[in-house]
Amino acid sequence: MSTASTYPESTAAAFEMAARLGYDGVEIMVWTDPVSQDPEALRRLVDYHGIPIVAIHSPCLLLTQRVWGAEPWAKLQRARTVAETLQASTVVVHPPFRWQRDYSRDFVEGIVRMEGETAVRFAVENMFPLRARGREISAYAPDWSPVEDDYRHVTLDLSHTSVSRSDALAMADTLGERLVHVHIADGMGFAKDEHLVPGRGNQPCAELLERLAARGFDGTVVVEINTRRAESRAQREADLAEALAFTRLNLAAAPATAGGRAP
Repeated sequence: MSTASTYPESTAAAFEMAARLGYDGVEIMVWTDPVSQDPEALRRLVDYHGIPIVAIHSPCLLLTQRVWGAEPWAKLQRARTVAETLQASTVVVHPPFRWQRDYSRDFVEGIVRMEGETAVRFAVENMFPLRARGREISAYAPDWSPVEDDYRHVTLDLSHTSVSRSDALAMADTLGERLVHVHIADGMGFAKDEHLVPGRGNQPCAELLERLAARGFDGTVVVEINTRRAESRAQREADLAEALAFTRLNLAAAPATAGGRAP
């Protein structure tokens, strides 16, 4: 479970809910919560709840531009250090914004170079274009889609395929073994990032999970839903429980020899 799924509750609260609901691990969204930025505080949560950290989501959102400083490569280096310290296999990273010209110019080569220095995987996430008055504008460079660039590892987010109106199954097939991390969520194809509970939108969430199971996917599947509109903790937990049940059900066809991890 991504700790983003419990926003605006704290990272500590996310751990408590993930452990109690039966998730197998958490992905840390690094944001303004000091605990999300502190590897020692995170280690204490891991030890207390007995639930591992499987990924670190680098602070690359608009709202986290100043978390861990303003220099983007330094953020990724720090995310790698935290991942190594906490034995997380993956750092999730978004492509640069177009106005980050120096960063975007060397981004693909830089990610490849950093991956050669560590066992941690830098999984670049698919994003989406912005739409206005019938036009599409990409806020990302070299592109919002990682498919055509030479990244060794990629994160596929199904809320983002909804916004971009991409074929998630075709994208997964094209990525092949480069696909190592999945953000499972849903959307209705609107021009906004919805992160619905899987099964509540029109994305092929079940079909993707079944295909991953059939091919013995050995990456990680992470529930990343939006529960900000939940009116109570009980409603938030109900959505998280539903997302977990949906994901496990559709990964159940995984062969016994597969190393894939449930959410």
